Amino acid sequence: MGLSRGQSLLLMPPLLLLTCLQLGTGLERINYVPQLSSATLAGRLTQSTLTLDQPRGQFSHLNISDFDAIWLVVAHSNATQNFTAPQRMEDTPVPADLPQRGYYLTLRANRALYPGGPPSHQLQVLRVGNDTRCSPRTRCCNHPLPGPGPYRVKFLVMSDRGPVAETEWSSETRLQQAEALLVAPGSQSAGAVVIIAILSVLLAVLLTALLALLIYTCYDTRGSTPISDPGELVRVRRYNTHHTFSPPAEGGS
Repeated sequence: MGLSRGQSLLLMPPLLLLTCLQLGTGLERINYVPQLSSATLAGRLTQSTLTLDQPRGQFSHLNISDFDAIWLVVAHSNATQNFTAPQRMEDTPVPADLPQRGYYLTLRANRALYPGGPPSHQLQVLRVGNDTRCSPRTRCCNHPLPGPGPYRVKFLVMSDRGPVAETEWSSETRLQQAEALLVAPGSQSAGAVVIIAILSVLLAVLLTALLALLIYTCYDTRGSTPISDPGELVRVRRYNTHHTFSPPAEGGS
């Protein structure tokens, strides 16, 4: 039995809603949580970068092709609930959008760069925020992170038709912060107080020795015999050499 025109109109909203729900759930969920690098790596966390393990072997799904782009989504921790996957490559947010949107996409790759298999001897990490040469308004720019966070990241797979799959969000990560150089009064330890006291005593002894040496030098110079200037003339009244002196002649008249 066919449906009347009125019944068809009544069924249209539920069908549209069901279609939207199916499209919304078409994004495949990959059971993978991005992790900070576990390698003993210097600078794993800095004031503007963080280092992740590569998601190797996590994108070998049937609906992901070798040509699909794999993006890293970087977001403020309180903005993950507001994240909306872009539908086109042209709509991918850039690092300059982080203050307004709370997230951006960076480090574009493909699954050929994240193969599975046994671990390699090479260091397989992703350093987020490591490129200081690109403009934050440029797509794919891996610009330094602008603050301490906290941040959360995940991977998003996109094809030419839109988003395909995504991983779980990572846990919160806070970057390093510059430590204050000034120490609050009264917070010095007993050892520090002893060292400061010893250094003060040694400095006082050194200054006293230098002052005593200066006084002794001045006193010794004032009491010494003056030395004539090289330009002074010395006058000799008479000088006879003994070998040129002639005695008077004998028997002279």
